[in-house]
Amino acid sequence: MSDQPNLSQRYQNILKATIKHYIATAEPVGSKILAEEYNLKISSATIRTAMGRLEEAGLLFQPHVSAGRVPSDSGYRIYVDRLITPDETVGKKLGHSLNKQLPSEGWSVEALLQRATKILSALSGYIALITFPQTLSNILLHLQLVQVASGQIMLIIVTDSYQTQSLLMETSPFITDNGQLDEELIASELQILSNFLNSQLKGRSLTEIASLNWDELDQEFTHYADFLTILTRELQRLSQPSSAKPIVIHGVSEVLRQPEFSQLEQVQTLLYLLEAEQEQLLPVIFNLPDHNYSRRVAIKIGAENPLEPMRTCALVSAYYYQEDTPLGSVGIIGPTRMLYENAIALVETTADYLSETLS
Repeated sequence: MSDQPNLSQRYQNILKATIKHYIATAEPVGSKILAEEYNLKISSATIRTAMGRLEEAGLLFQPHVSAGRVPSDSGYRIYVDRLITPDETVGKKLGHSLNKQLPSEGWSVEALLQRATKILSALSGYIALITFPQTLSNILLHLQLVQVASGQIMLIIVTDSYQTQSLLMETSPFITDNGQLDEELIASELQILSNFLNSQLKGRSLTEIASLNWDELDQEFTHYADFLTILTRELQRLSQPSSAKPIVIHGVSEVLRQPEFSQLEQVQTLLYLLEAEQEQLLPVIFNLPDHNYSRRVAIKIGAENPLEPMRTCALVSAYYYQEDTPLGSVGIIGPTRMLYENAIALVETTADYLSETLS
């Protein structure tokens, strides 16, 4: 980024070594340990002077006067933008796990995202988040009617968000002219009605369908008028914003073991955000910022996060797509002392897998 300070190769090496050591230990880093454990080929005194300059530049700071130094958000930003590359080995390991544990057929979208989130969390050691496919249109792709009991019909709808919605409708039993229930005839009529409704409604939004004037439909289906009235009411319910949580989340218990989350109040505000305020969290994850990264991931570090409970955290996120259209996002939340090389590779791999599977 243009407002980042220009650092010589020596200063880059010292900053990188400091951050790597702090990520590994969660302890302030001194010049002596860098001289002993990293092949910097300069003395401890020279390293100490350089760390002082990095502190003046706002890239490191001392939590206590006598302590070593720890990275600032700005230091992490340079580290992420300039000094690391994603770990392809970790990405390949995750890709193998996803392909092995998630068959491409026979899974609902919800089950797929739940399992993918759990695998991502387990391999990263951080909180993993995947948003459900997001769409503003709710275009109907397919509708099916199935009788499940006398007077009860299941309405199954698939929309362009790739989510299957179903609901049970109470209606008058389908009675034949002789007063008997004919299961085969009922199934046949429901299939005919399903085909008719698909021909009339496919490609329309649920909002549009809910406001249709059913009197204008073909006269041959006038004897379904009562049923269509019920159907209209149910479609109006489906066209309303879903009350279901829009984000699948796993791994909270693991990341809360990190020393950064030792303060109870901080933990409570983060948990409340993840559990009860997902409507605030969703645009942070799904609306990725327009940074000119060479990678396609977005990384928000500490104070860069717009929500207060996340300002001691880092968020690594990426879109998953259906062709060229973003459907949702994959994300990892952890402390700013995150192993970014792994997190970037894991998020990219999961997003690629979902893009391929949902396409």
